[in-house]
Amino acid sequence: MLVFGSVVQESYYRGHRSAKNLHMTQKITPRCALITGASSGIGLSLAREFSRRGWQVALLARRIDRLEELAAELRAAGGQASAHRGDVNVDGDVAGVVTGLTRQGLAPSIVVANAGFGVVGNARRLTMDDYRRQFEPNVFGVIRTLHESIDALEVTRGRFVIMGSVAAYLSSAGGSAYAMSKFAARALAEALHGDLRAAGVGCTLISPGFVDSDIRRVDNLGGLHAGARDPVPEWLRMRADQAARVMVRGILAGRREVIVTFHGKIIIFFARHFPRFTRWLLLRAGQKARPEPTA
Repeated sequence: MLVFGSVVQESYYRGHRSAKNLHMTQKITPRCALITGASSGIGLSLAREFSRRGWQVALLARRIDRLEELAAELRAAGGQASAHRGDVNVDGDVAGVVTGLTRQGLAPSIVVANAGFGVVGNARRLTMDDYRRQFEPNVFGVIRTLHESIDALEVTRGRFVIMGSVAAYLSSAGGSAYAMSKFAARALAEALHGDLRAAGVGCTLISPGFVDSDIRRVDNLGGLHAGARDPVPEWLRMRADQAARVMVRGILAGRREVIVTFHGKIIIFFARHFPRFTRWLLLRAGQKARPEPTA
């Protein structure tokens, strides 16, 4: 258990207790959010939204140059931000950031496990390595982030946020690996409501539909193709900044799940209440997976 100078219990969302002062030497800043995968897309937009609301943000990702640019941008706008190079696939990277923050009195009261990517392709052609590569950040990276931040969240009576997907409710042709990982993440979130209750830590699952991000420009090996065309039409995608506003509102309200985009709500409604009809529609649609990587 990490030991801190004083405990300030988070009270910025429903159900959390009021702040208490245990009369110790160092004060913990309660409005600090740690976001993994913050270098682009949803993670980047969440960082901007938390900062806009007056939260100090700690940005973690592998691309430190992108993080430093974002941190500089947020500081220039009057916010407080720090950039940390780290990989959720590596034991100790998240813990190192959390330890560094707490030494500065910045124990995070919100941790967003956002880092991840998508592996696609026909299940007959995907290899065991493809499935392992998918589960490492999307499942084990989330668990690793939880284990390495939970002590700080207990101190701040904070909230652990899991970035899920509409794909956590239905699995379509060509999307088995990604959907499996998101089904697992949703199962984890459901269990955490009970597992973390005694520690005073909440859990929010974010279930977005199509949002502007780089995820559909990343191949099965995790390589980004920045110039690739997004296969989802623009009219169906929600801007990342709009999605981030919806997500942060739900997180701060202490909601157990935040479903983002209108079509996402429709899809999840049908998947929950009419699963056989939904499966029939998917088969009828004959959805095709995007081309598999050649490298």
